Amino acid sequence: MRKFLISLLAVVGVAAPAKSPPPIKPFVPVYTTDFPDPFVLPHGAGFLGYATNPSGMRANVQMATSANLIDWQPLTGADGKLHDAMPRLPAWAKPGFTWAPEVVKIGSDYVLYFTARERKSDLQCVGVARSADPRGPFVGDDAAPLVCQRAEGGTIDPSAFTDANGQRYLYYKSDGNNPRVLRPSRIFVQKLSADGLRLEGEARALLVNDRHWEWRVVESPTMVRNAAGSYTLFFSANHFGWEADQRLSNYAMGYARCETAIGPCVKARENPILYSYNTKAAGCLSGPGHQTVFERGGRQFLVFHAWSATPGCTPLRKGRYMYIAPLMWRGDVPVLGNSLRS
Repeated sequence: MRKFLISLLAVVGVAAPAKSPPPIKPFVPVYTTDFPDPFVLPHGAGFLGYATNPSGMRANVQMATSANLIDWQPLTGADGKLHDAMPRLPAWAKPGFTWAPEVVKIGSDYVLYFTARERKSDLQCVGVARSADPRGPFVGDDAAPLVCQRAEGGTIDPSAFTDANGQRYLYYKSDGNNPRVLRPSRIFVQKLSADGLRLEGEARALLVNDRHWEWRVVESPTMVRNAAGSYTLFFSANHFGWEADQRLSNYAMGYARCETAIGPCVKARENPILYSYNTKAAGCLSGPGHQTVFERGGRQFLVFHAWSATPGCTPLRKGRYMYIAPLMWRGDVPVLGNSLRS
């Protein structure tokens, strides 16, 4: 347990003292509403959050707003109902399975990348939609998904990145852990058109699930270029859930160092860098993952979700909460600061 706690404190950027540490909570949620696969977009003086569809078919893409990153409220309409950033899905998609939305500003428009269930194949695939307003409505009229690796079990978790030279890329995961195919899951990168609406060239595989802690899953790619010019590909791995027979969820987060935005990439030896724990000193965290990164005022922040938990660190069954922590660097090694809190 001592070795585990020291490792945890090192991850969050806190030195482990010689004496017993006072009670701390390195990671606490900023939004205690079911908000899976969160993404944060700085907008004006505030921030917009996007997440996987909520239960009850109340929205395809739910949203939340904040003025300070600490206090979040659901975005609702005049009727008090939950706002939907994409109220109408493209014809190829069916409702109920709209996951992991991410939004980028390109020119005067906003482009939404999302995962949805393809009617034809019944697989999860990646789509794209556009809006003049970051709140939507985002509209995607393509007759087919942007990318769908059907032979690999589908495609999920799109994430866009713009390199220093202006070239845009899309990162995504082949859904090989889908029980229908049971193939390796891989993270790919592919060039995007200047408007962000089309893929160009061939896809290139960057990572595959080849470590014990990853189980059969690598997913949720997030490419980051730090101030020193180093490329880091964050990813999540293992089964995302917190099952009844598990003490804690096995979902965790790792990273890989990349030579360029399109690789090659080498996974860090110290992976996973953020994982479930339950200690008196650090509190409870179960299933941290599906990270994204945003910048504001020259600082980087990492956003992720983790399962809601009781004071005894058992499943609360209220979904996944959003966490935000400062992202700093020690050379090319990412370091997470204590998470934001009220």
